[in-house]
Parts: sequence; structure tokens; C-alpha cells
Amino acid sequence: MGLGNQTNALEFILLGFFQDSEHQLMLFGLFLSMFIVTFLGNLFIIIAIVSDSHLHTPMYFFLFNLSFADIGFISTTVPKMLVNIQTQSRSITYAGCITQMYFFMVFGGMDTFLLTVMAYDRFVAICHPLHYPVIMNSHLCGLLVLTSWLISLSYSLIQSLLMLRLSFCTNWEIRHFYCELAQAIMLACSDTVINHIILYMVTGLLGFVPFSGILFSYTRIVSSILRIPSTYGKYKAFSTCGSHLSVVSLFYVTGLGVYLSSEASSSSWKGIMASMMYTVVTPMLNPFIYSLRNTDIKRALKKLLGRTFYVQ
Repeated sequence: MGLGNQTNALEFILLGFFQDSEHQLMLFGLFLSMFIVTFLGNLFIIIAIVSDSHLHTPMYFFLFNLSFADIGFISTTVPKMLVNIQTQSRSITYAGCITQMYFFMVFGGMDTFLLTVMAYDRFVAICHPLHYPVIMNSHLCGLLVLTSWLISLSYSLIQSLLMLRLSFCTNWEIRHFYCELAQAIMLACSDTVINHIILYMVTGLLGFVPFSGILFSYTRIVSSILRIPSTYGKYKAFSTCGSHLSVVSLFYVTGLGVYLSSEASSSSWKGIMASMMYTVVTPMLNPFIYSLRNTDIKRALKKLLGRTFYVQ
């Protein structure tokens, strides 16, 4: 009974970016700006897709969900970090830490699955263009997104429930700017074998399967594009998946950086910076990549902004 009360009253200490008090104001301004840009950028993408009937297609349906997931992804970490910087506090409650982990895994998993689904969508569009409307029907698109949500929610729930069974005794310091699951497990003073097995097994599976799907899709896409006789035809075909390929590259390169840096040193400054690229910078850049490289999105955003200023 005493141990349960101790765990419920526990507060983790997030060391992250708080070592140097001289730069707190600069960090607050930087992360606040990045959060606002990310939130508004993805929100504009969502509103543009909803308001423009020309964008009611499978590709933009998936992009709608990706933008929503990116808003959720950055909202799980940055607001709490801003509050801690502003209040000069490093703490996060036990319940807050578990909640942050849960939603971080949900939205991070959704990013992974949606990028895989979008790669499949581009594969069908380029390799089987005549059958695209039949294959990528509304029923299949809804099923793919629903399945992605269910897997992400289930995996995150399992990891969170496994965290609840752990006891924490003396070491409560997480050397990160958010409640990172692997580091929190390392702080436990009870048996963590099951947690580590599930963590590495499921994380490896959920990382390997989507990446394999993306790799397969783009292998077939490149093969089909190379068979197109005209240079213009090749350019036009590649331009339809250029934005997605850029986002995939950014997502997996930064994600790989987090993995490699955590393997080298879980408490290193490089590891924290790699995680920041993965959790903050990538969601911020996604709207720019899609809006700058996609004429349909640019047209919809211009119409949306024009309509907004006209009403005002």
C-alpha cells in the first residue's frame, strides 16, 4: 500500500534543456514560435482540404489525417516544456508522464502508418493508374486510416499499462525534455524484463513493417517511372510523389538519428537534439513541404486566405 501511494505521488524531473538558465528566455521564444508555426501550418492544411472539394481525394484524405497527427504529436511535448521553462520548473507528475507517453506513442505511430498508407496510395496511382479509382475507394481509405488508429491506440495502451506496473524508488530524473518511454523504464526499481521485451519487439515490428512497405512501394514506383519514354512524363509522374518522398526521408532520417544517438548515449546532448528534430522540427516542416511542392494545396491555400481576408 505504501509503495502504491509513493508511486502515485511521484514526480519525474525532466532535465532536457534546463541545465543552462541563461538561455531559458531564448529557448521559450524558439519553441513557442515553432509550436505556433507547426500548429497553424497543419491547421491551414486541414482547413484547405476540408473546404476545397477538389481535394476530396484519397491522397488528401491521408494528408488530412497526417496533419492532424502532427498537431497532436507536437502538442504532447512542447506545451509542457514551455510551461516548465516559464515557471522554472522541471517536474512532471507521474500521471502526466504516463499520459504524455501514451499520446506521444499514439501520434508518433500514426505518423509512421500514415506515411506507409500514403506510399501505397502513390504506388497505386503511378503503377495502376487505370484501376486507381476502383482500388483506392472510400471504403478502403477509411479502413486503412481506422486500422492505423486502432494499432496505434492499442500499442500505446499496452505500453502505458506496462508502465503502471513498475515501481520507482529514488532516481526520478529523465534526461530528456519529455517523458521518453525507454528512459523512464530504466528508472524503475522493479523487474522491467517484460517492458523491455515488449518495447523492443513491438517497436521493431512497427518500425520494420511500415518501412518495408514504403521501400517496396517506392521500388515499384521508380521502376514504373523509368519505363516512361518521355522526360516530361517521368517528371510529371515523380512530381506526384515528390512531397511524400521528402516527408518520408525527413521522418526516417531524424528517427534513425534518435535511435543511433540513444544507442550511443541516452543522456547525450546529441540525443536530445536528434529527438527535437524528430518530434518538433519534422512536424513543423511537413506543411511547408506539401504546400511548396504541391500546386493543388497552394491553390487551395490561396483561395482560403483570399476568402478569409475578403470576409474581414
